[in-house]
Amino acid sequence: MKSAVVTVSDRSARGEREDLSGKVLQERLRATGAEVAAYRVIPDEQALISAVLVELSDELSVDLILTTGGTGPAPRDVTPEATQAVLDREMPGLAELLRSEGRRHTPFAVLSRGRAGIRGRTLVVNLPGSPKAVEESWEMLAPLLPVVVALVRGEAAGDGICHPA
Repeated sequence: MKSAVVTVSDRSARGEREDLSGKVLQERLRATGAEVAAYRVIPDEQALISAVLVELSDELSVDLILTTGGTGPAPRDVTPEATQAVLDREMPGLAELLRSEGRRHTPFAVLSRGRAGIRGRTLVVNLPGSPKAVEESWEMLAPLLPVVVALVRGEAAGDGICHPA
């Protein structure tokens, strides 16, 4: 699986804070055998976030883009809007899963406005910005990703759960 990690954080983009969440995602992806073809740290700017998602999907042809950060209710948290603007189809169940299961760890999980969806043949999933939330989200996502990515690519999932018609 060819993947990309995008950290959305003004402070990390300015070099004021180390990007721990993006590093966690890269480690987890590599541990599953996924290739991390791109890693970006960008500010909370809607047009830039959208442009990076388009580039990674359309030009690099990654199978999976995981974003971290910018999903909360703060005025500069625009990752969900930037993602929505470039998706062809939504996968609300993935975003709902992250919120509902995240609630088991903290009531603040419901504040995440993260999205999940498909652009072309790329799955895009917004994760919260804290390393702890990324770890918790990864535990829920990891078993689903091979099946979802295969289906998005138009391949049979091979597990009997669901197959393209």
